[in-house]
Amino acid sequence: MEDLNTEAPSIHELNTEIGDLLLQIHKVITGLGLRIKQKVVQTASVLCMLQLLIFVAIFLYVSFYYTFMPTASFVTPVHFYYRTVSDSVCSFPVANFSLLKNGKKQVMTPGQPYQITLDLEMPESPSNMELGMFLVKISCYSYNGQTVDGSMQTTMLHYRSYLLQTLETLMLLPLMLMGVIEQKQYVPVELYSSYVDSSYKPTIGAVIEIHSQQVQIYKAQLYIHAHFSGIRYVLYHFPFTSAVVGVMSNFMFLSMIILIGFVQDSSLWPHLCFGKWNKPIERREDILEDTYQCERNIHSEENCTGTKTHLLDPSEIRSSDIMDSSSDKMEESIFDKEVNYQL
Repeated sequence: MEDLNTEAPSIHELNTEIGDLLLQIHKVITGLGLRIKQKVVQTASVLCMLQLLIFVAIFLYVSFYYTFMPTASFVTPVHFYYRTVSDSVCSFPVANFSLLKNGKKQVMTPGQPYQITLDLEMPESPSNMELGMFLVKISCYSYNGQTVDGSMQTTMLHYRSYLLQTLETLMLLPLMLMGVIEQKQYVPVELYSSYVDSSYKPTIGAVIEIHSQQVQIYKAQLYIHAHFSGIRYVLYHFPFTSAVVGVMSNFMFLSMIILIGFVQDSSLWPHLCFGKWNKPIERREDILEDTYQCERNIHSEENCTGTKTHLLDPSEIRSSDIMDSSSDKMEESIFDKEVNYQL
């Protein structure tokens, strides 16, 4: 019976200790879960913010690129036609074409130099070979039809001797019979080496005229190429490097703005400690007032300690001192009484 009585308290104590241990484990697990949840929420918030910043940085760079960069190249077909001068006489071949994209947007940006070239596809016919040099004229016009600028250039087919033409024909005869190649030449005519459009009178179209009635042309195309310089040259010739640098610059700029905003208002991120940056700045008058108040407190404390030094500590007062002081007081009172009696 005594063993059972002694074992009962020990079992009860063991159950109590196990319950306390389980309670502590539960508290630790609950706190750990809350911390993990908080970290997950913080990480998700940071990742969402980074994705948003990257998206905005890319959007800003793309918007800047398409706003700042003009059209790099433009190609349009040129269709020649004849105007009837009289019943038996026709004019020179003429082509009128537009320099607007979709009939709205201008191809050439004002202030940007462009190279304008006409590419003529001409057969090596006896008529073209005997034609020699011929003149190509271009006239650019604005919205009201007013001529803005004009240019004239001469060109001709490349000369090849009769023997060279014969040998080439014999060598390439199978391909010519199959229609793979033809006896033709591409004649490029540079009409403008550096044409700069005006913002006051923008060019919306042009008229090309070939001053020869015997010229024979298969096809003609007009090429417009922009000559970039400075930042535009870097953006056009190094697009990947420019994109990386531009997006990173925008990302850093946006990050600095958001970081400054978080420092100014730390309530947006309560888990971040910006308290030391959010302390109010003390003015010079406040500092002087605090210093004066501190000096007054120090002087008052010194006066209190000075008065206290004249008082004796009760623990240091002895019985002999008390008896001496009482005897002195009695002698003084007796002396005063005698003096009063004599008077």
